Amino acid sequence: MLAVLTLMSCADDKKIEQKPEVIEVKKPLNKRFGYVLDDYEVISDTVQSGDSFGQILFENGIDYGTIQQITDTVQATFDTRKIVVGKPYTLLKSKDSANQARVFIYEQNKIDYVVLDFADEVVKAAAKKRPVTVKERVVSGVINSNLSSTFDDIGVNILVAYKMADIYAWTIDFFRLQQGDKFKVVYTEKFINDTIPAGFGEIKASWFEHKGKPVYAFAYQNDSVNDGIRDFYDQHADNLRRAFLKSPLKFGRISSRYNLKRRIAYYGNRIRPHKGTDFAAPVGTPIMATSDGTVIASEYRGGNGNYVKVRHNKTYDTQYLHMSKRAVSRGDYVRQGEVIGYIGMTGNTSGPHVCYRFWKNGKQVNPFAIDLPTSEPLAEELQPQYFEFIAPLRAQLDAITFQKST
Repeated sequence: MLAVLTLMSCADDKKIEQKPEVIEVKKPLNKRFGYVLDDYEVISDTVQSGDSFGQILFENGIDYGTIQQITDTVQATFDTRKIVVGKPYTLLKSKDSANQARVFIYEQNKIDYVVLDFADEVVKAAAKKRPVTVKERVVSGVINSNLSSTFDDIGVNILVAYKMADIYAWTIDFFRLQQGDKFKVVYTEKFINDTIPAGFGEIKASWFEHKGKPVYAFAYQNDSVNDGIRDFYDQHADNLRRAFLKSPLKFGRISSRYNLKRRIAYYGNRIRPHKGTDFAAPVGTPIMATSDGTVIASEYRGGNGNYVKVRHNKTYDTQYLHMSKRAVSRGDYVRQGEVIGYIGMTGNTSGPHVCYRFWKNGKQVNPFAIDLPTSEPLAEELQPQYFEFIAPLRAQLDAITFQKST
């Protein structure tokens, strides 16, 4: 009995003496841009006013001869002269006594960045992208004042509103929106690592009801085989693009309409024909050409102040008055939507606005009271494929309920 007890006691002692197994957990590497950051002294900063690529490297231990060599080597991938104030950059410096910069990373936006590695004799340059996830979103709303404030009220990226204004720029006058106008949009957003917002993607389809009239818009590439143009078409396969934009501004308000019997306070409340449409907006707001054409005047003259006049063809001219600054010169060819100047108060004006004037066959007319050229619909042979493509998108739009802004 004593022997058995002794053996059991020894066995129990052995159990007590056993040490728990120790599992070594390795600390994850602090890795970014493809480099282990713990191996370097890391400097993260933004480009300041007056900074240059050469100055940044020189202040971090690189001599001018080497800087020139780096600049020459990487120019096919990255133009070092075009670093922009406010953009972030990262320097990886050696931890030895030299403490020299070894790698320069410049972030062009949240997705794209450039890596310049000059740690060895061979300088390496690479343009890279962060992995991006695209997520589909839907939003709807009822207008209570204007498009931008409605999007702000419902907490949606304002870029979606700007893109909608671009899509419907030829068919809906956003300066004449009414309370109760409605919209629905299917669009995409970009995310880094599936969680970090990286910007607006694109609008896939939208629906806008203005004055009780609904207009669908579907993004469609009209010839995928030959990398055709991606444009927006309505539910009837008609192109939403027109010869002229409805307005020379993206957003603002009409402060005075075309009126041949208007009384003008600036001229003592006397009747004086107003042969233009005034679009009010803050000083500095971009003014766009409403159609393609050649600039035939860009100057300062009397009551017009700073103005630009564009000849679109033998029939139509447009003019834009009271600019704070002109962005084009006589003889320039401008595209529809291109910025040609900025809202101001030059010449005879009592507030910041652009007076938009429109000529047809040499006579000033009201562009909102005449029929303007329309664009060609989608080619008939492409329409069956188009209607098949938009069917699920249209069903998706029709199923969206309205989100009322506060």
